[in-house]
Amino acid sequence: MCLAVPGKILSVRDVDGDAAGPIATVDFQGSRVEASLAMTPEARAGDWVLVHAGFALTILDEDEARETFTSLRLALGDEPDGPAGLPPAPRGGAEPSEPSTH
Repeated sequence: MCLAVPGKILSVRDVDGDAAGPIATVDFQGSRVEASLAMTPEARAGDWVLVHAGFALTILDEDEARETFTSLRLALGDEPDGPAGLPPAPRGGAEPSEPSTH
């Protein structure tokens, strides 16, 4: 089975002449991994992306990322209350500056 996981882009750097395109540092609940943006060149720092095999396949909004995490947790038999690395649903429009570590 193949699995794509949502992560939040922390930074993007261009790599001249590389077919993999720009490279993003992506946060997956506290783990930072580099992923190619060859398939999503419009992605920017702060965007949520769905990553599989080192490639960001699509850009997600935060609600889609939350829904994907919930589905993954349910499939793994975990509690569906949300992942540790995804901020809680916004209340009053304020966004947390750092991912939660709970």
